[in-house]
Amino acid sequence: MSSSVGKKIAMALSGFFLLVFLLQHLTINFISVLSEDGFNTASHFMGTNPIVQFLFQPILAFGVIFHLAMGMRLELQNRAARPVKYAMNKGSENSSWMSRNMIITGIMVLLFLGLHFYDFWIPELNVKYVQGDMSGMLPDGGYRYWEELHHKFHDPIRVGIYVLSFVFLALHLMHGFQSAFQSVGFNHKKYTPAIKQLSNIYAVVVPLGFIIVAVYHFMTQS
Repeated sequence: MSSSVGKKIAMALSGFFLLVFLLQHLTINFISVLSEDGFNTASHFMGTNPIVQFLFQPILAFGVIFHLAMGMRLELQNRAARPVKYAMNKGSENSSWMSRNMIITGIMVLLFLGLHFYDFWIPELNVKYVQGDMSGMLPDGGYRYWEELHHKFHDPIRVGIYVLSFVFLALHLMHGFQSAFQSVGFNHKKYTPAIKQLSNIYAVVVPLGFIIVAVYHFMTQS
């Protein structure tokens, strides 16, 4: 994968993997809006299933790091290779803001992931593998997952950061979704417009779903 084309294909494949993960992650998180018990059941299964924990979770972590690092590297290489800046070449007329600023939206998504890991992933690892508590139970009984998620969204500033982060994710997805198909050579005059439309729908619906989850838990604080 030393060639530029090979790197773009590898990045596109990791992007497809992350698109599937985002949809799966949203599905589970959105259950918390519909059913506390349903969310607890789904979260406990995902959190204790050895295949998920010891196979898919490391692959996911690698995929996220690889995708963001490779994207930034390719973008920096592309900028260095351009003899004329976008401003001199009327880039705004030839490409969208999203395509010209993928590195900016990517960095914002990366910063959000750091916050998200701090809020959820690191505490989860601490409870299960440092404290050794795999039960998923609260001291007074009942699963802890919904309560922990709900509590994280009590602070309006934290909720605002999450909402803004998902807006940047939407901007990133609007170009990244269709770009992944182009990188693997899927560019057909009949199907490309449909892919672009699907890209826009995905880029709006998925981040909006996460925003609804955050706002719902904030608005229902007791």
